[in-house]
Amino acid sequence: METIVESALNKAVAQIERAKAAGAPIVHSFFDEPTNTATYVVWDPATRKAAIVDSVLDFDAAAGRTGTTSADAVIAYVREHGLSIEWLLETHAHADHLSAAPYLQKVLGGQLAIGREIIRVQNVFGKIFNAGTDFERDGSEFDRLFDDGDRFAIGDIEAIALHVPGHTPADMAYVIGDAVFTGDTLFMPDYGTARADFPGGDARQLFRSIRRLMQLPDETRLFLCHDYKAAGRDRYVWETTVGAQRVGNVHVHEGVNEDDFVAMRTSRDATLAMPKLILPSVQVNMRGGHLPAPEANGTRYLKIPLDAL
Repeated sequence: METIVESALNKAVAQIERAKAAGAPIVHSFFDEPTNTATYVVWDPATRKAAIVDSVLDFDAAAGRTGTTSADAVIAYVREHGLSIEWLLETHAHADHLSAAPYLQKVLGGQLAIGREIIRVQNVFGKIFNAGTDFERDGSEFDRLFDDGDRFAIGDIEAIALHVPGHTPADMAYVIGDAVFTGDTLFMPDYGTARADFPGGDARQLFRSIRRLMQLPDETRLFLCHDYKAAGRDRYVWETTVGAQRVGNVHVHEGVNEDDFVAMRTSRDATLAMPKLILPSVQVNMRGGHLPAPEANGTRYLKIPLDAL
């Protein structure tokens, strides 16, 4: 009997095959070098309906200043090509940059969506940040919470959400036509895989999520959330394929077993420092990218919990 997880994967495979015949979506990327983050506009050329995946709000941590230069470049592209935004998709609650989704939604419209397990992240980090009773830990900051296998569309292009936990409990990969937006689950083959030591992370789950993605057709396009330029490579790259990952990923290529991966990932994670923007990023992103409300003096404040991580 087919399980729910197998059913979702099989639907994704079938969708990718149909996309080859029906026409693939156009994907345009924006790379933010300060946070090593790739933002995507993915759109249906027939209807000009579009989605924005993993947007970036500029943030100068030293000055405590936000900006919209990166988001404004996305807006300019959308307007230049006459696109209509249907979705603002977040692959997870990012720990390395602030989301610009609320700003983009105000200007361009669209539904803000993330995986349903964001509720777990909200509960964990709501306590870390002592967010209080005014912070609803039910995902209501988002317009749509996706479950594994949920179907949606961008114009006439089919899309499906796949739950790929491990980096965080809430990670989702979005299969849009023949393109997959993997979030932090995978990096380029020469750089490897995401860390799994954040609260709620799990290296064993990460391995299984990656193996699930590697069951998609070899030619499936993978669009990654980050690139850090592996040793010996002098340029940023954030697009690859399932086949390239299966054969060449330095951490999880074919032949690497689960126990060996978990041992490698656990020992490697123990050497990594926390991301520089994890504290401002998570407390904003768990709220769907909404900044804290201004206090009585009209100024917004972020919290820095001491000795909590």
